[in-house]
Amino acid sequence: MIHDVKYVVITPVRDEERHVEATVRSVASQTIPPTEWIIVDDGSSDRTGDILDQYAAQFPWIHVIHRANRGFRKSGGGVVEAFYDGYSALRHDDWEFVVKLDGDLTLPPDYFEKCFEHFNEQPKLGIGGGTICHEVDGELKVEANPKFHVRGATKIYRRACWEAIGGLWPAPGWDTIDEAKANMLGWKSDTFGELQLLHHRLTGSADGLLRDRMKHGLACYVSGYHPLFLAISCLYRIAQKPYFIGSFAICYGFVKGYVDHVPRVNDTRLIGYLRAQQLRRLCGLETIWK
Repeated sequence: MIHDVKYVVITPVRDEERHVEATVRSVASQTIPPTEWIIVDDGSSDRTGDILDQYAAQFPWIHVIHRANRGFRKSGGGVVEAFYDGYSALRHDDWEFVVKLDGDLTLPPDYFEKCFEHFNEQPKLGIGGGTICHEVDGELKVEANPKFHVRGATKIYRRACWEAIGGLWPAPGWDTIDEAKANMLGWKSDTFGELQLLHHRLTGSADGLLRDRMKHGLACYVSGYHPLFLAISCLYRIAQKPYFIGSFAICYGFVKGYVDHVPRVNDTRLIGYLRAQQLRRLCGLETIWK
């Protein structure tokens, strides 16, 4: 039964006093509440920690972990480090799904119920989540992504899939590596288009647009992207804001990974699988991109 599903949620947050309360309220209002919710305050310098402690006192299934302030925002790997601090603090081990959820989202009250209906209907669905939307000029604008790619802000992992992929790679690109590996191992990943979540901050806004593009390029390098696929993707992006310079920033981040000898995902089979999928995509063949 859907309403008997046991799931745990882990939320790394940093300096989210403006939005985290909306996230807590929307999770607390779910038709199927989580068994446990670990929120990791990753060294916030604002009132985030105080707000979380107040809600933890109201809901016994919410637990807050406070990390020391490292003095800067550590993209990619820092999020995974904070996530695993929460994961290691879980008190329940009988969960069927683990959720990585950001602290600046508003969810519809039946969000998790509807998500688990998808998982119930598709036994090989290993990773899923809703569609990220942003409010632009008073209207919700859907964030475009390949259907197989579930945004890192809201990822639900079936336990068997989670254990098969070995969890998350602690570096930029983790939210592509997990899906590529899941698909390579015979699982599916899917974004549920009808389930829309409001993301209160534009993706990448915490780092600035150009920094976010460079981070994306580095993440592509870490994930093992084929250079030809990356180059053609950048050509395609030239027509998107911030136009030429955005594509240049992605290329810069990608090449910088080679120059700085940044460690890549240590799975040659996975890199081979991802690159084969990308070359098939360029040839117009069937791939995980569809």
